[in-house]
Amino acid sequence: MPDYKMMYFQLAAKVADAMDILLKAQQEGEAEFMDGEPFPGLKVMTIQDGNRDSE
Repeated sequence: MPDYKMMYFQLAAKVADAMDILLKAQQEGEAEFMDGEPFPGLKVMTIQDGNRDSE
């Protein structure tokens, strides 16, 4: 009979490894994006809420 407990822990370890790989790839991609050249013509717009009273 297969040792399901051992199989479960092996699967859990592989899932944890995959999550670590994905997290590292995301962090590297974000760092590369932030270190890159800004996009030409990119604008930041603010939206003011007309329903709020001015303070």
